[in-house]
Formats: sequence, structure tokens, C-alpha cells
Amino acid sequence: MKTAHKLADKKLHEAAASSPSELGTPNGLSESERRTYARIPVKIDHVPSDLFGQPGAEDKLFGPKADDIEIPLWTCFPEAVEDVKPVRKGRRSRLSGKEEVLLFLRYNYARYRLGGLLAGQLKRATLGRAKQMVVWYDRAMEARADLVRANLALVLAMAKRTRIPNVDFGEVVSEGNMALLRAVEKFDAERGFKFSTYGCRAILKSFNRMATKTGQYRQRFPAEYDPAMEKSDYDTKRHEFQQADTIETVRDILVVNRAQLTDIERTVVMERFAMNPAGRRMTLAEVGKMVGLTNERVRQIQGCALGKLRKALSEEFAGPQVA
Repeated sequence: MKTAHKLADKKLHEAAASSPSELGTPNGLSESERRTYARIPVKIDHVPSDLFGQPGAEDKLFGPKADDIEIPLWTCFPEAVEDVKPVRKGRRSRLSGKEEVLLFLRYNYARYRLGGLLAGQLKRATLGRAKQMVVWYDRAMEARADLVRANLALVLAMAKRTRIPNVDFGEVVSEGNMALLRAVEKFDAERGFKFSTYGCRAILKSFNRMATKTGQYRQRFPAEYDPAMEKSDYDTKRHEFQQADTIETVRDILVVNRAQLTDIERTVVMERFAMNPAGRRMTLAEVGKMVGLTNERVRQIQGCALGKLRKALSEEFAGPQVA
């Protein structure tokens, strides 16, 4: 019976995938229904069960007499340190085996019904079928949310047992949450196993894949990205090069005396701008004592000498004039 269901589901998905039409939005949906309808994917998978083909399956799972399940809620703070314990809201800490099976049957039956409606909607979109798809999609998402909330503690427990170098604890928890979602979608509750057995293994495998990818990334990129190191120093290096080149040019002009400076002007410039053998910059008073002039007179000579140097530099960098 279960094999027959699998073959029927396979043919159903193949027909939906081969259909060239897209899932159009029929007129008549409310704004909230339209938003929900737009989130429905064009392919729906589910874990089959013999119950789905039996009469009264919908009433048993979603009818007025269906069992109410109290979901144990957990609150954890992944951005905090690893030693923080999750806070349990309510008296219950976990689902019973019967409740867990019932939740998974509800989730997969809702996907089963949604997949059947989707195949017909892809061929010819109708308003009535679209409204039913919205109802079953909401039921599927509600059942999945209940299953995830009831098992969030598994992610935190496995994350505390895992140490991945150079990976924050919050990232490990996030990867575990994604693995939990994938495990909920694939788990077959009718095999007789608890979901925690399957879910913990799936979460740990996702952590191993994360550690492998992180190790491979570190081998290729051993250093962390630093925006300060990525800043270009081209302008600074260019300025330093031009400054050094200009200083050498000025020295050459002074040595050859292409600016036609007097002896006093050359002495003032070389001593004032540390071009002497000692490499020390002298003050106006010290240069005045050296040449026997006042500070003001030394300043005037310096200004005149710098004007001659600027003219010589302009001629140096301008190059020969072409007639």
C-alpha cells in the first residue's frame, strides 16, 4: 500500500514539473490570501503514509475531534555565551511519542493535499482550488512551526557539544536551525523512531560539513579581511616620492648654483632647511649669528633665495621650450 502511494506521488510530481504553465494568481483572493498564495512553491514533497488514502483521514488529523497538542516552547539566546541555559516556557519539556507522530502526520498530510491541489492548479487555475491551497499551506506551515519549536532544544544541546575554530556560537546555532528544518521535512514518524534520534544526527552532520567548509576556507584565506589593510596608499607613496625627488632636484640646483644665488643666500637656504652636512635645521637667530646679520635680514635673504629657487625649479620641470 505504501509503495503504491509512493508511485502515485512520483507521477503527480512529474506531471506538475512537466507542465509548462505557471502558478497564476486568480482574482477573488483577499490580500492576506494573495500573500500566502504567492509563497506556495511550484513543487511540494511529502513523506507518504497509508493513512492518507483512507476515508476520514482529514477528520482524524484536522477535524473537530482531533487531539489538541500543547507545544513545549523554548527560548534561547544564541548571541549569548554557550553556558546560558534555554528557558522552558510552560510545564512540559517534550512531546510524547503519540503527539510527535500525530504532528508529523498532520504536516505531511497537509503537504500531500497541497501537492494534489497544486497539480490541478498548474493545469488550470481556479479560485476555489486557490483558496483550498491557501488553507492547506497554512496548516502545513503551522504543523512545521510546532515541530520546530518543540525541538529547538536539540540544536542548542548539539551546538554546545561542537567546537568549530573561528566560528561564532551564533553561527553554529543558525546552521543547526537550518538542519532541524531539513530534518523535519524528511523524517518518517511511522518507522517507530523518535525524531530526536534522527534530528540530532542530522544536526551533527551539518556541523561537520560546516567545520569542513570552514577549514577549507581557512586554508585558502588564512588572514581575516581588514578594511584598513585594503585602503590604497598610492597617493601617500606618490607624495613621498615627489617630495624626495624635489629635494634631490633642489640639492642639485644648489650645488651647481643654477639659481644664481649669492654665497650668503646659499648658506641661508642650506642651514635653514637642513641641507648642511649635520642635517639639522637652524633657526633664524642661529643663521644670523653665523653670517653676522639680524634675524629680519636673514628672513629677507631667505625669501629672495626661495624666489630664485622656485624660478629655477619651474624651468627644470617645464623642460626646454620648443620654438
